[in-house]
Order: sequence, then C-alpha cells, then structure tokens
Amino acid sequence: MRSKVRKLERLIRMHSPMLVAYSGGVDSTCLLAVARRTLGHFVLGVIADSPSLPRRALEDALAVANSLDAKVEVLATRELERPEYFSNPLNRCYYCKAELFARMNLLARERGFSAIAYGENADDPAHLRPGSRAAAEFAVLAPLKDAGLTKAEVRALSRAYGLPNADAPAQPCLASRIPYGTFVTREVLGLIERGEKAMRALWFRVFRVRYLSGSGARVEVAPGEMPLLFEMRGRISQALAEAGFLFMEVDARGYRSPK
Repeated sequence: MRSKVRKLERLIRMHSPMLVAYSGGVDSTCLLAVARRTLGHFVLGVIADSPSLPRRALEDALAVANSLDAKVEVLATRELERPEYFSNPLNRCYYCKAELFARMNLLARERGFSAIAYGENADDPAHLRPGSRAAAEFAVLAPLKDAGLTKAEVRALSRAYGLPNADAPAQPCLASRIPYGTFVTREVLGLIERGEKAMRALWFRVFRVRYLSGSGARVEVAPGEMPLLFEMRGRISQALAEAGFLFMEVDARGYRSPK
C-alpha cells in the first residue's frame, strides 16, 4: 500500500492549490487529510450544506476537519430547487453532484484553485455511481481511485493517520431513504432526520429509517442489532411516532450494505 500512498501524494502535489469535495465520510476525510499533509494550507475542503445533510453530520464533519487543522468552507447548495432532483429519478445523485461541482467550479475560478477532487475510491463502480458522470463533466479528480486505493486500504490509511472516522459505517444522504419516484421535499427529509435521531438515541449504530408513502417508516438495522430491535420495538414505535411517522414496519432481513 505504501507505493499507492506515494502515488496519491504525487497526484495531489501535481494539482496545487486544490479544492476537495468533503462530506465527513471515510473517503473524503482521508483525501482531505492526505491533501492537508501534502499541500499544507494550499487545500480547501468544501462541504455541501443542504436539507439532505443531517445537522449532526455537518457538525461532526466540521469537527473532524478542525482536528486535521484543515480549512473547510460550508457551501449552501440548491438541488431541491431543481425539478430533475426533487422528482427523485434513479440518477438523482447525478443532479446533486452536478449542483455541488458547478458551484465548486465557480469557487475555484474565483479563488484561483487549480483543481477539484473528490473521494471516489478504486472499489466504487462508476456505472453504479451517477456522481461519477458529474465528476467527469466538471473534470473533477478522483485521486484515491487513480492511486488504486480500495475502500479497505482507505480505512487502513485512515487508521494509520489516526482519523476518528476510519471505521465509521457508510452514511449516505437522507434522500437515499426515499423511494425513487417519491418527491424529495424538506418536510420528508426533516421527518427522516428526526426518525434517525430517535434511533440513535436508542443506541442503534448501523441502521436506516426508510420513508414509506403515507408518512410511514421502514426500519432496518444491522443483523447484529436485530435482537435489540425486537426487544425495543415498542419504544422504537413510540419514538418514531413522536418524530412524526404515522406507522412503522420492520425489515426482518436487517440492513444490508449496497453492493
């Protein structure tokens, strides 16, 4: 892996000063950390702030960046104003990333940044990642992928650097909990955020609260947490009702990471 890390550093060094699309997830945090070590303060992280980003996730991401002594700016995005996005098609993520990269592109030109990079890794299948299409359209670099670093290697490198989220589970945006074809609205996103906050307060770690038509919730938790779910089903139902859901279903198969 050492040779891959050296290649990653070379790729980053070739494109200074750099903007990094930062979400607080494992991949983008690792990329920002390596860029900070390689370029010093000639790197700026940009985090997209939209209703699909939980407030806790934003706070945690900013705290992690602060621990890296990395500069990060919060950029408000307006994908919800785009009919192509809120209609929630299969390629919804494309419109989200296109909104972010378009705004980062303007920022790069205004501030004199040479390149924009994001945290795609070598395991991410481009044909299943609509955001990859947006990245290609805006010439956004994927240094982790180009260096050949897999997800497992990104986590290993993150542990070596002592990054606090090295082993954190994946946490895609709140819109991913809404079935395709169901409109993405501030109200539904807020409902999901409150529901997942309630689940977290009950000590669940890996889970999803999926939105169902009619303001229902389908709860998925990791297989290892299923006994706790069935033990606390009554409390979960009450907590989700207080969050605003009208009914609750449990996925007996448990949460399964996307392929």
